[in-house]
Amino acid sequence: MKPRIRVDAVRTPDGEDMVLYQHDRDFSIQVSGHELMHSRQHESELELARLGCAHLVSSNAPRVLIGGLGLGYTLRETLDLLGPGAEVRVGELLPSIADWSHKFTGALTGQPLDDTRVTLKLGDVVTLIEESPKCFDAILLDIDNGPIAFTDAGNDRLYGREGLCACRAALRDDGCLAVWSAEASKPFEQRLMACGFHVRRYRVPAYKGSRSQSRFIWVASEQASRLPPGGGEPRPAPPPVRGHRRRRGG
Repeated sequence: MKPRIRVDAVRTPDGEDMVLYQHDRDFSIQVSGHELMHSRQHESELELARLGCAHLVSSNAPRVLIGGLGLGYTLRETLDLLGPGAEVRVGELLPSIADWSHKFTGALTGQPLDDTRVTLKLGDVVTLIEESPKCFDAILLDIDNGPIAFTDAGNDRLYGREGLCACRAALRDDGCLAVWSAEASKPFEQRLMACGFHVRRYRVPAYKGSRSQSRFIWVASEQASRLPPGGGEPRPAPPPVRGHRRRRGG
């Protein structure tokens, strides 16, 4: 049995240890001992691209933003789905993730950062979104573990009302926002709808053939007709119940 090798390690903005491991041909990234991603469990990352770009398959020159490079599977699938006229921006907070892709993990997916359709933007993806009004036909977000921040507490700004409304402003009229999450989140669904989105929720396998391990993807758009088929439709929150004042006796 081949041993697991510690390839490299860096500090996250929150001061956590983020470590890249290799085991035979597979790679994994852990943060403070917790596994953040593994190359054997990438089916949900592929589904993020498939669901978020379903409305763009026949588009001539779509513009897509991917928030979070990870191991590159969402980027690879996006490039494979779209034609030669596509423009794909990748927003990545941590330079080490991009460096690891060039040196190590990019071999898993055919070095997608080298594709001429790709532009890598290092830094806060929220800032990139805020500076791009009516710019994208799709925004695909795979930051941390989804709406529950993991490596950077500042990521909750992206998944809060302010960040989601910024995403809506950065989308073109028929654009779609797709969000990956390790867990379901009804409060997050309510925030999406409160920002004026039509929303569908998809439960997808963590890896191909898995029935026990699931991940979640939300696809949201101002135009309900742009959402991919299937999934579940979250219900809006019921209006608050207002109590009646009792009259004082005369």
